[in-house]
Amino acid sequence: MTSPLSRSRSRRATSSIAVRVAHAVLGGLMALGWLLLPVTRPGAGDPPEWPGKGPVVEEVSAAPGQGGTSADDLVLPVVAVVVAGSLAAYASVRRIRRARTRTTPGKAVPGTVPLAELDRLVRKSLVVTDDCVRTSAEELDSAAALCGREAVGAYAEAVAFARSELMVAFRLRQRLDDTAPDDEETRRRTLEEIRARCAEAGRRLDAEAAGFDLLRALERSTPAAVESAEARFRELAHRAPAAQATLAGLHERYAPSASLPVAGHVEQAKDRLVFATTHLNRARQSLDRSEVARATAYLRAAEGAIGQADVLLTGVDRLAAELDAAADRLPTALAGAEADLERARAVPAGAVGGALSGRVAHTRSVVADVRRETENGPYDPLDALRRLVRTAAALAGTPALGRDEERERVLLDEACPVAVSAVTAADDFVATHRAVVGPEARTRLAEAERHLARSPLGFADVQRADALAREARQLAERDVRTYGNPYAGPEGDGVRGAVLGGILRGNSVQDGDMSAGAAPSTDTSSADTSGGVAPDSGASGGGASGGGAAADISTGDVSADSAPAEGAASSSVPTGAVASGAVASGAVPTGAVASGGVASFGGPRTRYRRAVSAPAPVRTGSATPPPGP
Repeated sequence: MTSPLSRSRSRRATSSIAVRVAHAVLGGLMALGWLLLPVTRPGAGDPPEWPGKGPVVEEVSAAPGQGGTSADDLVLPVVAVVVAGSLAAYASVRRIRRARTRTTPGKAVPGTVPLAELDRLVRKSLVVTDDCVRTSAEELDSAAALCGREAVGAYAEAVAFARSELMVAFRLRQRLDDTAPDDEETRRRTLEEIRARCAEAGRRLDAEAAGFDLLRALERSTPAAVESAEARFRELAHRAPAAQATLAGLHERYAPSASLPVAGHVEQAKDRLVFATTHLNRARQSLDRSEVARATAYLRAAEGAIGQADVLLTGVDRLAAELDAAADRLPTALAGAEADLERARAVPAGAVGGALSGRVAHTRSVVADVRRETENGPYDPLDALRRLVRTAAALAGTPALGRDEERERVLLDEACPVAVSAVTAADDFVATHRAVVGPEARTRLAEAERHLARSPLGFADVQRADALAREARQLAERDVRTYGNPYAGPEGDGVRGAVLGGILRGNSVQDGDMSAGAAPSTDTSSADTSGGVAPDSGASGGGASGGGAAADISTGDVSADSAPAEGAASSSVPTGAVASGAVASGAVPTGAVASGGVASFGGPRTRYRRAVSAPAPVRTGSATPPPGP
């Protein structure tokens, strides 16, 4: 349907075009008649019989050369035609230019997506494709653990190709954010290339998804996959207390800002493990009832939660090692900075400019601050090393001191661990909060990884990677704060973290629109994570936690799930009880945005609610971003 205003505009535009065409035709006919007029008038051999013609007129009529068409007769018609054609060309060019740059409603060029809509589609494509690549890599690791790295070689190449295309797309997006070209055509071409890169990455993953499913053959190897997932779960459950002790030690030895990148990691890991033990128990129960489709869906969700718990716990151990290494490097870095100050003092007074004296004063101040922090109490080794290396590099790069390649190499070695720590921490945060992290943070993170992967690696690349990674972390944390809790189900069931981490596909930020600031819907019907209560029917089975009471799922259309076992707390992994899961009711139409699917290779293919009631997993999603209008 169209509005009356649109129909009236269309009629006025049509009538205006008809008037212009009529004017052009009339002008052409008049010009043609003017050209033919001298040819069709009477010649000299047939003088007109004018009554009362005098002698003077007869002399003019009989003058030589006046009886035919002369060149002078064609001058004015030709000039008129040229002027008319020039005016018509100018009017046409002006109309085309006005149609391209107009801001008022009008008739758009057929098939052209408005620039604002194209930008929104690009943001969505970046988020969706990044999620698909991350999920495919995680699924690939699970398959490699069962089948070996050689068996998944072709699929690893597909993931690497998709990641390379995505990195180029992120680089183009970063270039747009940095330069912001005023030329609309340039911006449109760049956005179209980004969408094409994302689509190509998605197509490659989709092309390999079917073969990957045959390789894993979860429907045939579900018992072995469940046992492997249970073994990983038990390993992580034993690592959680050690990670908690490591984090407590960091709080004692270093400043609070030192352990800030992993604040809450242990609690989040335990939350993922609660979700994993629930779904591993239910996968085992489904196998006991020969319901392989349900078992496969539960297993995929459990594997995703176990993978993210591993990321969170590993982040704590890695940060502890990085802080200790930075603390060990600080004395050497302080000595190197003081040596640079001595070199600066040795420069003749006449060669010292304002830039050198200013850098010397700044370096002396930073060295004093770092030394005071290390001597007086808890401090942040990574931040101290970052400030010291940045200041020393600025001083060592002063032309008055001359170039020292050995010193440049030492500074690069000292700067690399700081940048790697920032990039890794940002990547872990995005991976475990991917459902609400928008395209800006992902773009900065990808650009940081690109700078850090350059060969040969320069000091400027390392500094740029460090700055971009910290900006990415800030933007990602802003996104999480803006969107808040994406799940309104019961506490302690682990589903909240599963939705936040993209394990269950609830309402996410796939459109990439972070400007509105509206939180995603917390309606459990839209998030596909119903928190209803259904009593246990008494079924039991083995699980990741070693047995105990387990929840049961009624057959058919499932409308509720089991309640958490009494005494199970959200801050610890239950050993004899199972927290509630996340299975919602109702059929979901294929292609729904909030699919509630379980993430897998190539994207969220197995729809969670459909899988627990259907005889076989149903692929309903795609890694390829949706085409534009």
